[in-house]
Amino acid sequence: MKKSPELYVSSGILNPGFILIVFLLSAPFYTSFSQDRPKQKNKTTQIKDNSNTLGFDISTMPNFCGHEHWGCVQSNGGYVPELNGFRADIFAGASPQSPTSIWDIILDPYLTGWFFGNGQNPFAIAKAAGYNTFDEWWKVNPQQALSGFQTMASSSIMTGTFQCTAKGIEFLYGTDITGFDLNNWKKADSLIRISYSDMFTWYETAMKKAHFTELIRPVQPEFYLQQQSAETAKHELSFTHTILRIDPFMEFWKADSPRRDNLAKVADIEPIDAASWRGFITFYFDLAEKNHTTGIKQLQAYLRDLNYKPRKDEEVKFRGNLSAEEVIVFQDWVMNECCRQANERKWVHQMHVGTHNMPSSSPLPLADLGARYPDMKIVMLHCWPYFKEAAFLAKNRPNFYIDNCWMPILSPEFFSQALDTYLNYVPYNKIMLSHDATTIEMAVGSSLFTREILEEKLLHQKDMLKLSSSQVRAAALDMLQNNAVKVYGIGELAK
Repeated sequence: MKKSPELYVSSGILNPGFILIVFLLSAPFYTSFSQDRPKQKNKTTQIKDNSNTLGFDISTMPNFCGHEHWGCVQSNGGYVPELNGFRADIFAGASPQSPTSIWDIILDPYLTGWFFGNGQNPFAIAKAAGYNTFDEWWKVNPQQALSGFQTMASSSIMTGTFQCTAKGIEFLYGTDITGFDLNNWKKADSLIRISYSDMFTWYETAMKKAHFTELIRPVQPEFYLQQQSAETAKHELSFTHTILRIDPFMEFWKADSPRRDNLAKVADIEPIDAASWRGFITFYFDLAEKNHTTGIKQLQAYLRDLNYKPRKDEEVKFRGNLSAEEVIVFQDWVMNECCRQANERKWVHQMHVGTHNMPSSSPLPLADLGARYPDMKIVMLHCWPYFKEAAFLAKNRPNFYIDNCWMPILSPEFFSQALDTYLNYVPYNKIMLSHDATTIEMAVGSSLFTREILEEKLLHQKDMLKLSSSQVRAAALDMLQNNAVKVYGIGELAK
């Protein structure tokens, strides 16, 4: 049974410290509300032609999207508590169950989480007006709904999340929503509803317009076992690559774990000791490999430190009423086993770094893990505020890389700081520029910020170091596209 947002508010799950962990950990508070402003003259929808500056146009360069969560919005099923995650990550080919409105795109898990972190409850605002959702309110009285949202959102309009989504909407739909003009919001809403009536075709169209090439989305183990339909799954996977989330395994020590039990039944392996756990992991790694996974992904940095010590089998208690220390030992063992098998398969391992759980989310402890498994490429995601620590690892460890995804969405300034840290210290073949967005609109806005800031930084490098246009062009192409092609082994190198 789906739980109401109010239940989570009253239970204390939602608090300022929680903010964006709600989405990335699939915390079950998110239920969205079920979208137009006069187009300003060439505001930020297109990056200016750079032919007289960099010597090439960075706005049309290909961009590899190596870590994306598109479709994790309420119209697409949102968060499903009984499935322990977002429907888009659990069902191959998951497409909207109801019309997608501008409210699904704007009130995504990220911005909604930040509203709660700011002490604002979007659900309560709609409820106070007599409606269950903003979309319901919008259908009855659009001006009143927009005014209610503007009152709440006015202090957040400069944040990366809102600006990325707004820029993406303007680029893709030709309407600027930042001024809260009713006609522009209506126009955007209408176009969003039309576009999302065939979501995967819309993705393909938008990707082409934004010069996006490959797409990788993290998925739950169940994604490889179930689909909305054969037709929608085929369509999604015709342009989407997957990467297997291993976070669920880290929680399977609990005595009562229906999700573990369901996955064990499918594998016909009950993970209760070291041998059965190795077999259980092998089964799901083989399944992911059969479905062409690009590797594994985990976000344990939001919950614990990244010092995964090697553990002997006899040290580990694999199930039951574990103490906090016993949980750490169990997780260390599972992580090392996942890494051992990933290393044998020469897989990529995406690992969240920073942004939460500080100072325990520093990447420096990963040095030992990377040395233990040298054939496993470690892609450090985000990295704020640990830019220097991530830079040290990427510069000095052959199998460490950085993906700046999510930085413009958190704050474009963070992305600017990251490039200032990296460009004169880290070889640029170690740097990638994805987006980690919940919608393609947000990803497009993030890409616009990324290209604008990258242009600025490369112009500075070109002038300061007397580099040629061909040299800085090679750097831009590698960071936007080619490095990811080489790391993941998919896609085409840009020349």
